[in-house]
Amino acid sequence: MAILRMLSRSETPLGVQAIARALGIVPSTCLHILRALVAEEMLMVDPATKRYALASGVVALARGMLRNDPFSNLAQPVLDRLAAEYGTTAIGVEAAGLDHIVVLAIARPSQALRLQVDVGSRYPALISATGRCVAAFGGHSWLEMERRFHTLRWEDPPSLDQWRADVHATQQSGYAVDEGRYIAGVTVIAAPVMLRGRVSHSIVVVGVSEQLRRQGLTDIGTVLRREAADLSQRLQDL
Repeated sequence: MAILRMLSRSETPLGVQAIARALGIVPSTCLHILRALVAEEMLMVDPATKRYALASGVVALARGMLRNDPFSNLAQPVLDRLAAEYGTTAIGVEAAGLDHIVVLAIARPSQALRLQVDVGSRYPALISATGRCVAAFGGHSWLEMERRFHTLRWEDPPSLDQWRADVHATQQSGYAVDEGRYIAGVTVIAAPVMLRGRVSHSIVVVGVSEQLRRQGLTDIGTVLRREAADLSQRLQDL
């Protein structure tokens, strides 16, 4: 898994030595694992360069997981409805832990803002509106969250005090809004899906800031909060 995760983050294929060195694996052991992953069609290798990259088997594996993932199945109709209603991209993400959020489901209307996001995309857990939901409802220590906050990359970074105020506002309202902080000119609105008292997922609307302001950020946030609460209950009833 460490090899697959590393290659998923790499922008270019990697050789045995680079992988072994980064993961602290004996090169001969690393080569054996790589060959096994190639045989299972999880990786492909360039015969000329001897460099490895993810292969289509990873996609097939992910699709199989998503077909059986309760959140993805329950959230997709909700996201389709939100995307059609607001003319924006709607996303469902897994938001457990402080490392990453992972996109599990997505809906786009015909005239949506085209974002570089797809199922399987990963982002820092505390970034943007979903990050505020993770901070507000994840039960994590402020000390650890503040340490991670300073590693985040925003187009218009909030101060730590402003971010903390935003997190407290999220606790009060039940949804979070990021107006152009993460991506200039883009507003992200998110509401937490709760499981056993903590955020496990989030549903998100992403669109051009001016467009979403015209539609009403509070109105959209209220709808997201209601839909997220309904998803929370349905997941707990499974």
